[in-house]
Amino acid sequence: MPRRSAGPRLWADKKRDTWTIIDGRSRHRTGCSLEEIKRAEAALRDYIEGKHQPAKTETPLLADVIATYAEEHIKHAVSGKHIQYDLAKLTKWWGTKRVTDIAASTCRSYTVHRSAPVCARRELAFLNAAVQHWKAHHAPQMSAPKIKLPPKPEPRADFITRDEAAKFLRHARHTPHLARFFLIGWYTGSRRGVITGLKWSMVDLKSGVMHRRERNVVQTKKRSPPVRLGSRLLAHLRRWKKSDAGKTAYVVHFRGAKIMRPVSSWERIRIKAKLPAYVVPHILRHSRATHMLKAGVPLWEASNALGMSVEVLARVYGHHHPDWQKDAANVR
Repeated sequence: MPRRSAGPRLWADKKRDTWTIIDGRSRHRTGCSLEEIKRAEAALRDYIEGKHQPAKTETPLLADVIATYAEEHIKHAVSGKHIQYDLAKLTKWWGTKRVTDIAASTCRSYTVHRSAPVCARRELAFLNAAVQHWKAHHAPQMSAPKIKLPPKPEPRADFITRDEAAKFLRHARHTPHLARFFLIGWYTGSRRGVITGLKWSMVDLKSGVMHRRERNVVQTKKRSPPVRLGSRLLAHLRRWKKSDAGKTAYVVHFRGAKIMRPVSSWERIRIKAKLPAYVVPHILRHSRATHMLKAGVPLWEASNALGMSVEVLARVYGHHHPDWQKDAANVR
């Protein structure tokens, strides 16, 4: 009886001073020297992932469900790279379990494991989406389990004033990519991923319209509609484009390269400007929504500009509108 294969593994080829991947009778060179064990292990992981084909069953491993969802859907989404981080957290805990192991008790255990209900809720929502994707595209007869999400937290609506925004920008004047990031977020209320992924091809300076996603990118549940640009931001954009002189595709960039998330530079400027710790990049979206409603912009128009439902806008920011509960308050 033939001996069972041990599967792909690393082998130290001392003659060539390199690591080689052995898979049955085949060999694949990694190009890594014997001293580069970490790189060789990464090459082995990539080889195994590339070779593995998930079985299209009704009781799949959740690692396969999550990986398939990432490859077939998230990879093409606007905020795909950001979501990949959440999917990695899910895989680490759920990966060895099967769809049939999903229950209210395991969902509660995961919430306790994450120790942050907000993060657990978001990640479990992605797990549910991954399971539904598997059922729709690979196992229609599968009975999809109900995923128990932690309670939804109370919405936070922190915002910064115009004076605080000016203070931040004064300190960011020597950090061009951060100043650009801030101004686009301040004047459009776009999410971080939209701003960092914004290309010049998505900005029509003639019509004054900014597209939040490219044509070939799949729209996710987080809406990303086009937004009309105000005169102040348009002036900045025209000046930036002239300054870039076609040397980069991205509007917000560091020496021509795309930035992922301005964490360290943002925190450094925030501390210099002596602003509170809750002033994080996402506050630009909160601030745009707040100031639009304070200015009396109709809810439907503000929601379209932000890519946010009227319901959420009214629930979280509605009290800033000058007409909020005016008629109700004056009833005698």
